Amino acid sequence: MEDPVLVKCIVCGEEKQEGIQIASEFICDACEAEIVRTDVMDVKYSFFIRQLKQIFYKQNA
Repeated sequence: MEDPVLVKCIVCGEEKQEGIQIASEFICDACEAEIVRTDVMDVKYSFFIRQLKQIFYKQNA
């Protein structure tokens, strides 16, 4: 039996098995759910934006 593949989440930095792949980056299910639920006026919103910007900066580097 194969060991599950763990990938580092670009948002929380933890290694997880379940999530989504955007370009070459991974977002775990827990972070994806929290991003979707977060209101734009919430302090965490700007944190999520900064983390997600890494996807585009790496892709265009």
